[in-house]
Amino acid sequence: MSERTQAIWDWFNGAPLRILSIFIVALICQILGNRAIARAISRLAVTDLKPGPGTAKRQAERARTIGTVLSSTFNAAIWIIALGMVLGEFGFNLGPVIASAGIIGVALGLGAQTIVRDVLSGVFMLIEDQYGVGDDIHVQEIEGRVEKVGLRITQIRDKKNVLWFVRNGEILVVGNKSKKN
Repeated sequence: MSERTQAIWDWFNGAPLRILSIFIVALICQILGNRAIARAISRLAVTDLKPGPGTAKRQAERARTIGTVLSSTFNAAIWIIALGMVLGEFGFNLGPVIASAGIIGVALGLGAQTIVRDVLSGVFMLIEDQYGVGDDIHVQEIEGRVEKVGLRITQIRDKKNVLWFVRNGEILVVGNKSKKN
């Protein structure tokens, strides 16, 4: 092996190889984790947890909604950890960043109160099963069918075919025409 090839190999064998390994492991973890979440959610979607007429479809929709939330949270955690590890490989000192995370969290919490309120409202809305995808609901001045339910935003299509994006924290009263009990 020539000196130049040896120098390139020595360079690549250090931090670049470790960074590449971090990205590959993060990608593999993301694929395996999403596959495991999808399998668990598909099993949960077909399981009749609450016997009764018409509840199986609603349970399947709730399971799929929870699955998208779990996948998003899992992917964000994987890539934040990978980014921290890559920054560590570049010699970035993560100790002060982790130590100041509490202060940054408080500042973000104060600055993003509406987002936190929307997400918490979305979590409670899912837990309480107030409405789901396909339900005909009345929220504020909007009356229509729910197309998508997320933790922060609910998408409703009205009778004029307009798609409305309603923040969950702004929903104080909801009327569900589809719910039987």
